[in-house]
Amino acid sequence: MLNKKYFCASLATLLLMLYANVSQCQTRRFVNEFLNIGVGAKAHGMMGANAAGVDDITAGYWNPAGLSRIQAPFQISAMHAEWFAGIAQYDYVAFGKKFGNNGRSFAGLSFIRMGVDQIPNTFNLIGPDGRVNYDMISEFSATDYAFLLSYSYKLYSNLFLGGNVKVVNRNIGQFGTAWGFGFDFGTQMNFGKWRFGLMLRDIPSTFTTWSFNYTEEEKEILFATGNDIPKATTEVALPQVIVGLGFAGGAKQGEKGISYLVEGNLNISTNSSLYAVIQTETVDVGPAFGIEFGYNHLVFLRGGIGNLQFIDKNLVGTKSINLQPNIGLGLKLGRLTADYALTNVGKLGITEYSHIFSLKLDLKEKSQR
Repeated sequence: MLNKKYFCASLATLLLMLYANVSQCQTRRFVNEFLNIGVGAKAHGMMGANAAGVDDITAGYWNPAGLSRIQAPFQISAMHAEWFAGIAQYDYVAFGKKFGNNGRSFAGLSFIRMGVDQIPNTFNLIGPDGRVNYDMISEFSATDYAFLLSYSYKLYSNLFLGGNVKVVNRNIGQFGTAWGFGFDFGTQMNFGKWRFGLMLRDIPSTFTTWSFNYTEEEKEILFATGNDIPKATTEVALPQVIVGLGFAGGAKQGEKGISYLVEGNLNISTNSSLYAVIQTETVDVGPAFGIEFGYNHLVFLRGGIGNLQFIDKNLVGTKSINLQPNIGLGLKLGRLTADYALTNVGKLGITEYSHIFSLKLDLKEKSQR
């Protein structure tokens, strides 16, 4: 079995080489990728096909317009997931509140952290005399943080608008720090049982600026081992457009019986991935599909398919379509909802599947005397 510490050491080397080699590129693909993972086990169970139907506090991530569809005066949610056999930790917490006498406004704050902790720092492993001294190994963390301040307004009975102010902070131990700022905008519309959603992410772009802090001795080690010395740079996360179309039916809220929600999303990205199923020279389109069945609005069964890509699995030049299936469960106990999703996001030759758990709690206003 792979030893966790040896894996961390390899990952540390990979991280340092990665930032050393790409730090001089001002615009590159797949910036701030931790923000593309998603929050909430409910949405993961439906493979992230959530832009049109999301109506809880996780809308601050998926589509802020959905926040003003929340019925509760206050709502809190939290999620925990582990990738790569527990090496990477992903945590999310959010809370929000209705505003105004008419209850049309809703504001929320979301916090996301993804980190790899206890990574061995081997810069001082070999002393000036050439001897290996394991006591000189220290530890550091590679962490990514995001703060989303969201606001949503119910413009009409079937039209909802929302937006995010996004702050990103990334750290590679004491070696590098980055700060980024961006904006998201979203809208949702209901036409009977039909749901439509539009999410504009990183509009016009999200800029993340890196600074590095290496000692002269560490720079000499990087130079001697054939690595570039990272320099301050600015990364640009290019815009994404997510279009969602859904259909909801069955038993209404408060009624007993079977309810259902079917949704499909198109994620239109300007990263122009080489593996997207639908692609042009400037954009690529990634479809995702999700479905949810509910019984008495208490128990929920979910499934989804997405991450469709052309992959050359055998490295022989022949590409085939690869897709990712997810499944999930939900249980509503009064004002508390517990959700679970089984995904294979964390594939790295260690384990195929990752378990995602999240909780959501509705809170009431204090009674007035």
